[in-house]
Amino acid sequence: MARIGGFADDDIVGWLGLSPTLGGALGNYADAVYTKSRLDPRTRELARMVIAGHNECAVCRNTRAQASGLDEEFYLHVDDWATWPGYSDGERVAAEFAHRFATDHIGLREDDEYWERCRAALSDELVVDLAVSCALWLGQGRALRVLDVGQACRLSI
Repeated sequence: MARIGGFADDDIVGWLGLSPTLGGALGNYADAVYTKSRLDPRTRELARMVIAGHNECAVCRNTRAQASGLDEEFYLHVDDWATWPGYSDGERVAAEFAHRFATDHIGLREDDEYWERCRAALSDELVVDLAVSCALWLGQGRALRVLDVGQACRLSI
C-alpha cells in the first residue's frame, strides 16, 4: 500500500507529480543514465540489478532491458555475480562496485586492491558513468520502496 497519495500498485510515475520540478529532473536524470551512458548494456544491467537486490525494490527487480544478449538466465544469476561464469571480469568489477556502493561505500573507497582490478577492467570515464548510474538506482529505488509506490510495475528499458 502506497505510503503517500492513493497511487495504484502499478503507478510508477504518478507520485513524481507531487513534486513536478524535482520529478521532472529525476526523469531527465534517469533518461540520461539509460540513453547516454557509455557502459555496455550487460555491465549496466548487472550493476543495476545488484542495486535492485539491495533496495528490495520490486519495480527494479522486475524491470528488463531490451538489449541483445540479456535473457532470463542473465538475470537469474545476479545474486551469484562473483562466481557465475556467464559474467565477464569487467561485469564482475562493476557488480562489485554496485554491491559495495550500496553496502560499504567507505570500504570501497579505501580498497586499493579493488581499484587495481577496476582500472584493469574499466576506464575512468566508465567508472564515472557507473558511479552516477548507481547513485540514481540506489536513490530512486529506495524512494520507490520506502514510499511503497509502483511495486507491481514491470518495465522494459
